[in-house]
Amino acid sequence: MDPLTKAAITLTTIPALVTLGYGLLCWVSPFKTCQRCAGTGQTTTRFLRRPRACRRCDRGMRLRTGRRIYNVVHRLRAEAHR
Repeated sequence: MDPLTKAAITLTTIPALVTLGYGLLCWVSPFKTCQRCAGTGQTTTRFLRRPRACRRCDRGMRLRTGRRIYNVVHRLRAEAHR
């Protein structure tokens, strides 16, 4: 095999493995910790630093972007087959 073929195989294999790994992660663990509230579910207000519920999440966990995309595609496909 020439070096150009090896490079082409490597350049196609690595992104495919990363994509499959992220897809598996979204399937196994669809939620991740909210970065704004650090998983506590509460943030503090700017004025007087009072605690309040986090606007981005309800319970400290957010749906991963990949899982959100999967849900939209799955819903569209299900509606198309009705």
